[in-house]
Amino acid sequence: MATIFSRIVAGEIPSYKVAEDEHHYAFLDINPLRPGHTLVIPKREVDYLFDLSDEEYAGLTLFAKRVAEAIKRAVPCKRVGVAVLGMEVPHAHIHLVPLNAESDLNFFGAHAKVDAAEMQRIADAIAAEMSESHPELF
Repeated sequence: MATIFSRIVAGEIPSYKVAEDEHHYAFLDINPLRPGHTLVIPKREVDYLFDLSDEEYAGLTLFAKRVAEAIKRAVPCKRVGVAVLGMEVPHAHIHLVPLNAESDLNFFGAHAKVDAAEMQRIADAIAAEMSESHPELF
């Protein structure tokens, strides 16, 4: 059975897409730690990040870097944090979280409350940064 992330890639479940290429997809987390919290996934369904081939892993990491650069330009923050947990959804993914303090990357604390209009505004801002700097990724 397809994971929720595979269903998002297939368009069966809506998402706040920020970037996409042939092999990768990036979208806002609907339960963000901070506004702009983005998930980056391979389109190919693989349970564990380190089960990706070396080529797939390198490609996903480079794609995530480009998305993080766009987040940094689109969302006010000092840095973009990176986390790989992989326990909640059996589909490899990278969390990119805008940070102003190290405590902003606390998955067990309170999550941000972001309404649909703000989610769309943030997704559009990141996507605009992506299309400007990496038009091949959208």
